[in-house]
Amino acid sequence: MIDGVVVKPLNPIPDERGELCEILRSDDPLFERFGQIYYTTAKPGIVKAWHSHRKQTDHMVSLGAPALIVLCDARESSPTKGEVMEIIAGRSNPTLVKIPPGIYHGFMPAGGEEILVVNMPTELYDYDDPDEQRLDPFDNDIGFDWRAHGAKEGH
Repeated sequence: MIDGVVVKPLNPIPDERGELCEILRSDDPLFERFGQIYYTTAKPGIVKAWHSHRKQTDHMVSLGAPALIVLCDARESSPTKGEVMEIIAGRSNPTLVKIPPGIYHGFMPAGGEEILVVNMPTELYDYDDPDEQRLDPFDNDIGFDWRAHGAKEGH
């Protein structure tokens, strides 16, 4: 487990109409502050990686089809520097992943369906000065190969 990363199982409450699932509450120990909420999708074979933040903490959850979420600790002073962590999250494994600043992360479908990932970062996106560092998903020093999980290069 990467230092500072929290993987929180979620508890859907089903009834005869469907289900309800709280993802993150302001009284949850994981909650720091609210920046914004957005969603992104990825089609089968598409990887969205690698990026990290200087200030922002992300709170990610995959809704529906399973997503492979991968993290790599790039923080110089971290006791888990260089550690890579894989999480499968989706409707069959409802999970919230808290990703602190300095952790490179990315995701892709873990199966043959498009995924829907919701993120609740602690900061607003600054269009003029984005808090984002990026690495090529396939050409980097992170010890993880997205191709081994079905990722297609060039997308």
